[in-house]
Formats: sequence, structure tokens, C-alpha cells
Amino acid sequence: MDKLAKLCQDVVLLWSKYHPMYLNGIKNTLILALVATVIGCVIGLICGILNTIPYSKQDPLPKRFVLKLIRVLVRIYVEVFRGTPMVLQAVFIVYGLPYFTDNALRFDNIWAAAILIVSINTGAYMAESVRGGIISIDPGQTEGAKAIGMTHVQTMTNVILPQAIRNIIPQIGNNFIINVKDTSVMFIVSFTEFFAAHRYIVGVNNMYFPSAAIEMIGYLCMTLVASFLLRLLEKYMDGDDSYELAQEDQLVMAAGTYSHPGHGTPFDEQSKEYRDQARESLKNRNGSTRGER
Repeated sequence: MDKLAKLCQDVVLLWSKYHPMYLNGIKNTLILALVATVIGCVIGLICGILNTIPYSKQDPLPKRFVLKLIRVLVRIYVEVFRGTPMVLQAVFIVYGLPYFTDNALRFDNIWAAAILIVSINTGAYMAESVRGGIISIDPGQTEGAKAIGMTHVQTMTNVILPQAIRNIIPQIGNNFIINVKDTSVMFIVSFTEFFAAHRYIVGVNNMYFPSAAIEMIGYLCMTLVASFLLRLLEKYMDGDDSYELAQEDQLVMAAGTYSHPGHGTPFDEQSKEYRDQARESLKNRNGSTRGER
């Protein structure tokens, strides 16, 4: 208990003295994670759509060549940025570009560099999520859209993507939460986020564990709030739990599923016309109805 009390005392001391720096790190972390997740989702959406454009052997050779080349390039991008750590991607982008171009290409704005690094890393993961969301939609819906004359673009924008995006909302939220934590590697390029603030404070007073406790609590609070908001978004997109059948539609009435006493359609078993037709049919077949026998 004495150790725990000493830890709490050190945490309070650090927070009271350095809370502006911690809060600034939290702000930078959230902004970077949010912006990079949005841009990464756009990159993943484009890659996922390009990766699922259909083609057949009957299509012209140039079209097949271009689509195959696009799929190869998307696959290389996905495998490279999913298969390497973000910290090394940051090193290669921020320090590798000036090295190979003799400082012709370099990032003078550290915010731009950090957003680019996290965005392209997120885009690689989202590309596969979008592709999975698209192919998870029943192919019959695509065939039905084509049957009524819709083009591939119309089918994708009006039929497939709205359902696919709803299906991948949990994965988008998961990537945002991952980005909140993974931005901690951006200290390698001198970006001042939450973990970078912790490193600076520890370097000043050597209170590593109390500062790490503040970091853990801070990251946990950010991810818990993000999870709660994302669940609210999913619930909003799901709509109401119960639905009422609209009984005013003329198509529904004509289909025989609309019933009203004395006002049924000729195909409705509740209508007088249907019963008269059935009785007449029995007379013609058997000579009389059961009631007349």
C-alpha cells in the first residue's frame, strides 16, 4: 500500500506540473489519428474498388491488362505497408527520401510527414477491409442491378458500397483505435504526440514509471471514449429495431397481400369474388357443393 500511495503521489505531482504538455500531446494524438484514419479510409476505398472491378476474357486486351496491372500495384502496396512496422516506414519516408534524392525531397512540415505516414499505413489495411466488404455482398444484388440496366458505377455507388461501408464500420473504428496507440512511434520523426511528451518529461525528472502510468490511463481513456462513440454510430446506422409494414402501397395491394374485409383483390382468399370463383369451380367439377348434397 505504501508503494501504491507513493505512486499516486508521484502521478499527481507530475500531472500538476506537466499537465499542459500531456494535454497538448493528447490533442496532437487525437488530431493525427482522426485525420489519418479518414485519409486512410479514402485510400482504402479507392484501392478496394479498383481491386474488385470485374473483367472477363471477352473484354478487350488493353482493359484486361490495365485492370491486372492495377491489381498487382495494389497488392504490392498492401503487402509492403502491412508487412513492415510503421516506425520503419516513418524512417524511410522522412529520412530515406532526403538520403536518396540529396535533399531534393524532404518534409519541412512534420505534421504533413506524420499524417502521410499514418494515412498510407491505414490505407493498406483498409484496402483489404473494403475488398472484403464488397465481396461479402450477395452477388445476386449485382446481377439484379445489371438486369434493370444499371452500370457498374451505378451498381457500386447505389447498391454495393452503402452495404459494404456499413459492414466495415467496426473495422474503421478498430483502425482508428489502433492509430491512437500507434502514433506513439511518431516520436522517431520528432512529432510531439502523447508518448513524445512522456519521453521529454521522463528525460527531465527521471520519474519513468509514474509518467508511464499517466500515459496508460490517458491512452485507455481515449480508446474507451472512441469505442463508445463508434458503438453509438453503429447503432444509429442500424436504424430502428422494429419496422411496420406499409399497407398503403398499391403494389402490395395488387399482389394479394393486402387484406381488408370485403375489399380484397381477386387473388385474395378473404375477398367475396375469390370465394365465388372457388364455389363455381367446385360446382363445375363435382356437380354440386357439399352444402347442396
